[in-house]
Amino acid sequence: MAIILRCLAALVLVLLTYNPTDLNFVRWATTEGVSLPLVALAGVLLLIGYVIFLRATFRSIGTLGILLVGALIAAVVWVMIDLGWISLDDPGAMTWVGLIALSLIMGVGLSWSIVRRRLSGQVDMDDVEE
Repeated sequence: MAIILRCLAALVLVLLTYNPTDLNFVRWATTEGVSLPLVALAGVLLLIGYVIFLRATFRSIGTLGILLVGALIAAVVWVMIDLGWISLDDPGAMTWVGLIALSLIMGVGLSWSIVRRRLSGQVDMDDVEE
């Protein structure tokens, strides 16, 4: 359950920043008449979220792990395209795929210590209680 919640939190962060609908930070921030201090506040809050998520991801799985998770997601997307479930002709669908892929990479990064502990039985230094 904790892994799913972390992946959902990453998805919310990514989709709040940008998505193909009009309900996202990028579209809202570029709308005329929006209060610049509110845009700055929301931008800083999103930036804080990205720093937390990306820092945790790089610390837990590193660049190689990010590349491997990205390659796995790319292979799954390739299979979905080959089966006709996703069309390359639909830029909106491909945008959603990219956003979901980014959130999955961050979700795996946030959840990796939980997965490693369950698979190996090893405890991270952060998990040790005195």
